[in-house]
Amino acid sequence: MPKNMSKADRTIRIILGIIALALAVFVTTGGWSILLYVLAAIFIVTSLVGTCLLYIPFKINTNK
Repeated sequence: MPKNMSKADRTIRIILGIIALALAVFVTTGGWSILLYVLAAIFIVTSLVGTCLLYIPFKINTNK
């Protein structure tokens, strides 16, 4: 799978993933915490892999 995320995009997603994870652990309970765990996992995994699957159908490529 081709990398379609720039370094800035990946950094922003890592930061958002850490924030979502911290909110899920320390602030929320119930369904909101599950949603935040899922979002954190998506943000962190996509930033580590360098490919966003939602970018592919829209032909978005921030990796120039």
